[in-house]
Amino acid sequence: VQLQASGGGLVQAGGSLRLSCAASGRTFSRYAMGWFRQAPGKEREFVAAITWSGSNTYYSDSVKGRFTISRDNAKNTVYLQMNSLKPEDTAVYYCAAQLGAYLLGPYDYWGQGTLVTVSS
Repeated sequence: VQLQASGGGLVQAGGSLRLSCAASGRTFSRYAMGWFRQAPGKEREFVAAITWSGSNTYYSDSVKGRFTISRDNAKNTVYLQMNSLKPEDTAVYYCAAQLGAYLLGPYDYWGQGTLVTVSS
């Protein structure tokens, strides 16, 4: 599966953005999907994940209550709605896919990343 993330940009603190990740292939609905991020000078970290059916989701403590992951299997797309953004959310955001059941990974396929910058 090939992944293409989009929707990043510059937003003020407290604002919102919605990221999208479009997947190629007819088997998208089989994959659990995740979002990760990497801030400058830091390691990549887990943000959120969703099962293949969309019935279960999981979030890091740092985004819980502010971010929402969802998916539309008919459109081969997974979304990350980000609200109440903070400057510390600034990072390159990556979507990823895996066939396993453990939402924290490991993930087998990765998109190219989209930059989110939150100004204070």
